[in-house]
Amino acid sequence: MIPAERQRAILALLSNQEVISISELTRQLDVSHMTIRRDIGKLESDGRVMSVSGGVQLTETIHSELSHEVKITQYRNEKAEIGIYASSLIKQNMTVYLDAGTTTLEIAHQLTLRDDVMVVTNDFAIADFLMNNSECNLYHTGGKVDRKNQSCIGDKAAKMLRGLNIDIAFVSTSSWNQRGISTPSEDKVLVKQAIVASSQLNYLVSDSSKYGKIATFHAVDIDCFDKVITDRRFPISSTQDLSERGLEVVTV
Repeated sequence: MIPAERQRAILALLSNQEVISISELTRQLDVSHMTIRRDIGKLESDGRVMSVSGGVQLTETIHSELSHEVKITQYRNEKAEIGIYASSLIKQNMTVYLDAGTTTLEIAHQLTLRDDVMVVTNDFAIADFLMNNSECNLYHTGGKVDRKNQSCIGDKAAKMLRGLNIDIAFVSTSSWNQRGISTPSEDKVLVKQAIVASSQLNYLVSDSSKYGKIATFHAVDIDCFDKVITDRRFPISSTQDLSERGLEVVTV
């Protein structure tokens, strides 16, 4: 059986059960562990599957994002810890980009005393909080309004970002895997791509629930990020896999 046939067989098996162990795949396909791991690696890089402890499962596809009001109630402790750690990476007088999201809002909560930084954001909640609770220099991208997520998206927001030199960017996502981050919104792709091109340091900030999910539009390759900041529930096996690709994963 050639690799493409084995990989189709793996996907067929996963269509009938949620998780399959590596040992079960080697038994059913009559190949070595090394061969199965290579096949899984290929499927994972294509965004089709996600490795879990001792096995593999299909990637979950998302077709729409939750609203800001729902997101802010989820994984609150994990997001707060990510926010504390991420804010510690912001050095004096930096220009900082905070992407739209409730995790990046937690970073903003840590900046109330930072009058030395300039913050750029496309998120209305972040802008509102910093406007009323900090002395930092503050810029909003403007652009097409995404009411559901209380942010701006599209080419006008991206154009503003392309005109800046950002020191450090904290990028959020609703879904990501070993290939990179994706989104159900084509207009968000432009903003994500503009910021990673404009920033010297790009950090992906995401609680572990977002990992292993994929959306319609691929936005940014995982190799564009200097670091991933996530929570302690993030799979150890995935940390190791990403580390082998040269990407530092910090769990807080």
